[in-house]
Amino acid sequence: MSRISLKHLRQMKVAQEKIAVLTAYDASFSYALEQAGVDILLVGDSLGMVIQGQESTVPVSVDDIIYHTANVIRGSDKLFVIADMPFMSYANPDQAIKNAARLMAEGGAQMVKLEGGAVIIETVKQLTARGIPVCGHLGLLPQSVHRLGGYIVQGRETAAAEELIADAISLQEAGADMLVLECVPATLGAVVSKQLDIPVIGIGAGSDCDGQVLVVYDMLGLTPGKRPRFSHDFLADTGSIQSAIASYVKSVKSGAFPNAEQQF
Repeated sequence: MSRISLKHLRQMKVAQEKIAVLTAYDASFSYALEQAGVDILLVGDSLGMVIQGQESTVPVSVDDIIYHTANVIRGSDKLFVIADMPFMSYANPDQAIKNAARLMAEGGAQMVKLEGGAVIIETVKQLTARGIPVCGHLGLLPQSVHRLGGYIVQGRETAAAEELIADAISLQEAGADMLVLECVPATLGAVVSKQLDIPVIGIGAGSDCDGQVLVVYDMLGLTPGKRPRFSHDFLADTGSIQSAIASYVKSVKSGAFPNAEQQF
């Protein structure tokens, strides 16, 4: 059975069919997410916090992502799998090419995700020119959380919003095939999703994005501490992990998630 393709995901955007994305870090969850109808699995560097117990995503290594991506691949037959490129693993194009190639060849990922705008445009060009599919990531950048001063909503001011839109267009022009938009006002999420031809996946970016992504442990209410405002505990509503995942998928597909209280 062939995996979901980028062509299929772009067709979903054109058809205005919402794309359901969740993070995955192992084979068991990968299998469960596939059975529940998720479209994309993201092997996120969020594993540093929810799996390793780190304070941020910064300590996660390329080897960590390769290990978890390979596990996720073994648990799924048909889902599209994206692997995060960890902090400072793409500081220059040559380094990015080497590490992205490892994530695909050793981990089995179909796409790699990079954080940032203008500063990574040349890197994105170099990756896509070599046949490596790229997902951009704008808004709140977890790998830059220390510079940003914490997990703060981005793009509220007009200048910041205009810069983000320009970065999104530049990433698409550089060859990116997808974009994750994190913690921005819903109105900005809607503008970016409308302006781009590539799928825009929101996490705290409003209901008008082409799809939604959550950290699976947040969605199940398992992450210690305060749950992000843009998340929801689907396990509390349903009583079983499989039903919770299915409820998330249904809510994303119908547009019920995120609701007004889960966006900025």
